[in-house]
Amino acid sequence: MLRTSRLLATLALAWAPLAHAFDAFTVRDIRVEGLQRTEPGTIFGYLPVKVGETLNEERAAQAIRALYATGFFTDVRLEVDGGVLVVTVQERPAIAQITIVGAREFNDDQLRAALRGIGIADGRIFDNAQLDRAEQEIKRQYLNRGRYSAQVQTTVTPLERNRVGISFQIVEGEVARIRQINFTGNKAFTESQLLGLMVQRTPGWMTWYSKHDQYSRERLSADLDTIRSFYQNRGYLEFEIESTQVQITPDRRDIYITINVIEGERYTVSEMKFGGNLLLAEADLRALLRIKPGEVFSRERLTESTKAMTERLGDEGYAFANVNAVPELDREKRTASFTFFVDPGRRVYVRRVNIAGNTRTRDEVIRREVRQMEGGWYNAEAINRSRRRVDRLGFFSDVNIETPPVTGTSDQVDVNLAVTERATGNLLFGVGFSSGEGLLLQGSVSQNNIFGTGNALAVVLNSGKVNRTASISFTNPYFTSNGVSLGYDLYKRTYDPVSLGLGNFRTVTNGAGVRFGLPLTEDVTLQAGLTAENTNVNTFPDSPKRYLDFVNTFGPSNTAVFALLGLAVDRRDSRIYTTRGSFQRGSIEVTVPGSELQYYRTSYLAQYFVPLSRDLTLQLTGDVGIGGGLNGKPLPFYRNFYVGGINSVRGYSNGSVGPRDSDGTFLGGSHKAVGNVELLMPFPGLRNDRSVRLSGFFDYGFADESFTTTNARYSTGLAVTWVSPLGPLKFSLAQPLNSQPGDRTQRFQFTFGSVF
Repeated sequence: MLRTSRLLATLALAWAPLAHAFDAFTVRDIRVEGLQRTEPGTIFGYLPVKVGETLNEERAAQAIRALYATGFFTDVRLEVDGGVLVVTVQERPAIAQITIVGAREFNDDQLRAALRGIGIADGRIFDNAQLDRAEQEIKRQYLNRGRYSAQVQTTVTPLERNRVGISFQIVEGEVARIRQINFTGNKAFTESQLLGLMVQRTPGWMTWYSKHDQYSRERLSADLDTIRSFYQNRGYLEFEIESTQVQITPDRRDIYITINVIEGERYTVSEMKFGGNLLLAEADLRALLRIKPGEVFSRERLTESTKAMTERLGDEGYAFANVNAVPELDREKRTASFTFFVDPGRRVYVRRVNIAGNTRTRDEVIRREVRQMEGGWYNAEAINRSRRRVDRLGFFSDVNIETPPVTGTSDQVDVNLAVTERATGNLLFGVGFSSGEGLLLQGSVSQNNIFGTGNALAVVLNSGKVNRTASISFTNPYFTSNGVSLGYDLYKRTYDPVSLGLGNFRTVTNGAGVRFGLPLTEDVTLQAGLTAENTNVNTFPDSPKRYLDFVNTFGPSNTAVFALLGLAVDRRDSRIYTTRGSFQRGSIEVTVPGSELQYYRTSYLAQYFVPLSRDLTLQLTGDVGIGGGLNGKPLPFYRNFYVGGINSVRGYSNGSVGPRDSDGTFLGGSHKAVGNVELLMPFPGLRNDRSVRLSGFFDYGFADESFTTTNARYSTGLAVTWVSPLGPLKFSLAQPLNSQPGDRTQRFQFTFGSVF
């Protein structure tokens, strides 16, 4: 008993300097008492003494500290019973259940995930000290949503078998809105101009969706960076944001922000010099400058200059090149000169290209787009081109490339290409309305990455009173290892205008084709194909005369085999959110000798995207086509060009812009011309949301037997494109400007898609 008392006294002071001592003894056995969930092995693993070893006061204190540090126990005692070390513990309770009441802003899973991050979850050991952290974490989540008056009350209920239940009662309160944003110190630009740069804003008609009227420290910080860049890109080299005050009203509903700025003077560039180890000729470096002497200083163009030089050195294998622009200010003359100091570093080569993140897409599908070769000199342009090509596949929501140095070397790097898979299937629905044709439905099912092979399969169905189409297409973009593509098409088209009263006839076309694509350069592709097509024309006694004449001359069924040759040049910066670049495609199809019908069709499409500012892009589109008969035979009427619809002249229904028969039949024509001028911009209130885009447009076009403007139609209006969580949505509201009696106008048109 004496030894037991002395040991307990010692352990009671385990966290302080030991003031007592006891005689060391040899441990004959170890017994653990008080365990309910914890395995005895856990205790034995933390004890610094084993059976047969000697326990002294130092090792006993060490054992106490180690067992407490596990966090499993609220009490730990060591006793000695006849040479047996008895370890008695009292376990902390386990969390049996977590209840969240009153949460509407978040779902339970979101809050539970936040709690799990700080150690509170079903089955975890309960630590009362974590409750305060849990309450603060929940409040932090609500603060990020602008609910500054949110309150959290926690209740802990003991349960049987040493368990507890935790209940979080939440009163969310009202959302705090930004009521006013003020600027002080601004002279060169008005407050409205600066407010227009910010994502954070006062309540507006779209802030219910964007929530940009809810204060966020991160968004405000980004806005301040935007304002700083705005000034520095316009010559204000010494611009500063002196301070920012964010005040909230006592009822925690309104927020007022004051931003104090110091504009400084506006500087122009006086001289550009170079220093360091240039490697490249100074004339070559000057050609890379995006800012010239005599121009107003722009931080953006200065950064572009240093980036261009760094990338140029990277193209030569200098992966770690560094270019710094050092300014020299003449405050009296308000001029700034810059010296670009060049440090190329060592020339390096790529050891290995590593690909990660492709859970569905095969490794080879990505690797064949990579233009940086393993074992070759590092080439920055080839690496950037590799990222663009992988991104253009459309299989990934994010493509990121890093080039870390190889450990233990000074002249090697690895290229790590990480991707994030996205849904590559599309289910597309299209809906249109017409006073004559009524409801038009169309749909398509496509998978652009079948089984991760990079091959594409598409099935299209179009159902309407007039037009019905069914088609299936398959494309292998790498039929050969050097990038020659191979595709197949099978389709059936039915045209039946009886319900419109435009003539009692019907055409049914069945076709099949094969096509090839040969990449000539990174941006230029040569296309070739061969298609066989059979068309049946069903006429009736009251059919239009032109169709009766065609059937009488060439028969009700005829077949044509035509060859296709085309060239496409794609230099757009993005296929989805294009801001600059161009796209051109020209093609000609001509029937081969021996076909029942002899004709040709040519077409040319050109699109140019001109950035007018950070937010505005001017899109210019021209689309022309010419067709005609060969060897004394006419161009079949069903191979005419047709204009009108959401993809040509908006405001008019599909195919309705052109000449008509005396009975009102829309004839199309052997010639077509379509022009669009479109101003692309962010949607109001969603300036930095790249998923939504607004445009104002002017459309012009016609189809006829020559390039005359007799049947030309014009329209203007607004269009919105939204890559919504459910899929792409596009609609237009158009006003025909010169519609004529008998025209089929269709002012509202839209398509909707869903991604799976």
